[in-house]
Amino acid sequence: MKKLMLPLLALVGLVLVVAWMAGTFSERIEPALAPPADVSMEGAFPVVSEIAAYSEPVPASVEAKETTLISSRLLARITSVEVRAGDQVEEGQLLLTLEKKDLLARAQQARDRIRAVEARLTEARENLRRAEELHQRGLIAIADRDAARADAASLEAELSSARQALEESEAAVAFSEIRSPIAGRVVDRFAEPGDTASPGAKLLSLYNPFSLRVEARVREQLALSLQTGTELEVEIPSLGRTYTARIEEIVPAADPGSRSFLVKALLPSEKSLMPGMYARVRVPAGERERLLIPADRVARVGQLDVVWVAEQDKAVRRFVRLGRPSGEGMLEVVSGLSAGDAVLPVPLQ
Repeated sequence: MKKLMLPLLALVGLVLVVAWMAGTFSERIEPALAPPADVSMEGAFPVVSEIAAYSEPVPASVEAKETTLISSRLLARITSVEVRAGDQVEEGQLLLTLEKKDLLARAQQARDRIRAVEARLTEARENLRRAEELHQRGLIAIADRDAARADAASLEAELSSARQALEESEAAVAFSEIRSPIAGRVVDRFAEPGDTASPGAKLLSLYNPFSLRVEARVREQLALSLQTGTELEVEIPSLGRTYTARIEEIVPAADPGSRSFLVKALLPSEKSLMPGMYARVRVPAGERERLLIPADRVARVGQLDVVWVAEQDKAVRRFVRLGRPSGEGMLEVVSGLSAGDAVLPVPLQ
């Protein structure tokens, strides 16, 4: 019997300990929300409602108006590349050099041919002069004189052809030095020394940093109200800056898929702007009602914005979605509040 009592007492003790830890022997509090504390309306700020111009944000991209791909007109080996991506270049600056030994040899051959033809033409003209004199004296036939004339005319034509061949060979030599057609910035290089350049194959890419513009597809309801010369506000989120762009072109045909028009607006010159950057263009879309509250009445909780609103003399916390700043320390409230709500100061933590 003693052997059974000891385990039984241990089991009863364990059950009592578990019941005590579960709160069986203590006073329980009914689950409920604590009533909000009474607050004073002193310092409450009523939400301001006003009618203001509204602009719709449209996704856009920064593009270069003046851009070019550099390629070769010759099939030749690249001997040197003078620039790299990001370099600034001037108009006419040397970019690449191609092998030109064979081109120089052809140019020299053309010069030697010209000298040979000039020597023969000198002789032919002298022969023609003698033939004219002899014909006047009746010592040679007309056919001999005409043959001398034809020989001289043929050599003159051959000399003209040789001179054009020299111009062609010198132009080919000039093509072996590829120079920048614009003043701008190198975007990328696609060839290295030792590669073979072929006609039409891209070697370098350039753009003019002073010709950047923003391109956006604007829905037709808004695009029809825009005109060339209108100024638009452009945001560059990556830079955290806002610019004013002037519309210089509106493509007069809508995209049948999106029912939108392509709008191009010129941006001011800025070092930090580069092609391909994401932008937001704010397009005027009429007027609408907006709600404003002081910026110091908004608290940041993690990634959420919170305000305290007076409801029946009680402080109620509300999460809000904010819009753009409105100047003088005011913020636009997109959702979470209504006109006339009384916003309380942020309570001390």
